[in-house]
Amino acid sequence: MAKKPETPDEETMAIIQWCIEVETHLVAGGATQEQAQEFIEEQIEELTDQFFDGLTPQEAAQKALDD
Repeated sequence: MAKKPETPDEETMAIIQWCIEVETHLVAGGATQEQAQEFIEEQIEELTDQFFDGLTPQEAAQKALDD
């Protein structure tokens, strides 16, 4: 019998939503959708830290675009 997939907790869902917003700001700042998604995948640990440090998605995207 197949196991039922686990539902992410509220904190995980908040981080996912935050990253989606970061992606939107990266694309608005000139990145392609693919570049933005790749950046998030490669930098998820740093982005998670930024989420917990209280950065807004716009601030995190701007920091990435400035680097």
